[in-house]
Amino acid sequence: MLRKAAEDTSTALQSRPIAASMTIGRLARAAEVGVETVRYYQRRHLLAVPHSAGGVRRYPTTVIDRIRFIKRSQNLGFTLEEIRELLRLEHGGNRAAIRKIAGARRANIRDKIVALEHMERVLAELLIACEHTATAARCPIIAALNKDQRAAADG
Repeated sequence: MLRKAAEDTSTALQSRPIAASMTIGRLARAAEVGVETVRYYQRRHLLAVPHSAGGVRRYPTTVIDRIRFIKRSQNLGFTLEEIRELLRLEHGGNRAAIRKIAGARRANIRDKIVALEHMERVLAELLIACEHTATAARCPIIAALNKDQRAAADG
């Protein structure tokens, strides 16, 4: 009987629409981030800090969508500065500026892909060399890593 009542209460709470305003804790849970993430976004001027009413700040539910926008943008590799600019342009009036930001991010991603492909080729070659080097000889992977460290220290 108690179990059924607890299940009914849980279902009722889950099906209730989110209140028109909420505390930072409830906002964070609804947006699936931590409270410190919300505060961090406020410090970085991505989210406004609402006025305090009776010592408690109340956030409108629209902030959930803004946090989700920020998280999706971060997942695409945008920096917080770029995200701030995208939020400023969010109504889409200046599509050229939006395309410029997204294009720069895409170019950065392509550069990273090229660098990662190079790293993968070097590691593949080192793995092959290590596999085909006599066990009495120094491992080519360790030798290459030591060589790179000395070259970096000399430069």
